[in-house]
Amino acid sequence: MSQKALLALCIAVFLPVISYFIVKGVSRDAIHMPPHYYADDVVETVKNGKQITDTIWHQVADIKLRNQLGDSVSLSSLRGKIIVADYFFTHCPSICPFLTKNMKGLQDALKMKDVAKRVDTSFVQFVSFTVDPKRDSVEQLKKYADRFGVNPDVWWMLTGPKKTIYDFALNEVKLGLQDGEGVDSNFIHTQKFVVIDKKGVVRGYYDGLDSTALSKLAEDITLLMLEKDRNEPSPVLAQLISIWPIYIAVIIAVVLFVWITRRPAKEPKF
Repeated sequence: MSQKALLALCIAVFLPVISYFIVKGVSRDAIHMPPHYYADDVVETVKNGKQITDTIWHQVADIKLRNQLGDSVSLSSLRGKIIVADYFFTHCPSICPFLTKNMKGLQDALKMKDVAKRVDTSFVQFVSFTVDPKRDSVEQLKKYADRFGVNPDVWWMLTGPKKTIYDFALNEVKLGLQDGEGVDSNFIHTQKFVVIDKKGVVRGYYDGLDSTALSKLAEDITLLMLEKDRNEPSPVLAQLISIWPIYIAVIIAVVLFVWITRRPAKEPKF
């Protein structure tokens, strides 16, 4: 084996490992993930002599309501999915129909992506909370949903006790902190879309009537889909580690080759 062939072998073996760490470092700096909102606590620990600060982000509480099909559903069943939520009521004469149409556009965009690229889009769940549950019965929500082409598999329209819905909006999603005086605790009427990540942490508020904001929302959904828990090992790194015997064998082979080729040749005896 020539030195060029040896060099090529080393590159072929170690390039995947080197590339992994280069890409990991570059992507960490280049990609700006959606921010976290509302810290519950900050924990400081010391590991290997270094002080580590870890923020415990607020996770929204579980609530149980009824969807447009009359099924009793809970938000806890959506953990592991990205939630896009809004607030509306079926008799709304102003912004609500436009919010629903824009949410429908997001629903259809994911469906088109699914068909075109054959990817799993079940990681997103749309949720619309009625702020007028006294009038918005299950039957009324079903009529409204059918009128706008809502797919119940990926989009729930929810009704239930007003206190449950309003407490969730104000204390968990914290709409009051975003809309300020625009949120009436007696009757919520906001045009915000709220994105909640796979762990139940709020990751963004978007103007549901603004096309630029909706484009940003769609982009952030993709980023959150790809987001990995930093405490969980990377699947790519796990695959590289799983083939460590091959790397050990190659290293031994290279060392033996170098040792054999550099041994001084024995002088011939006359």
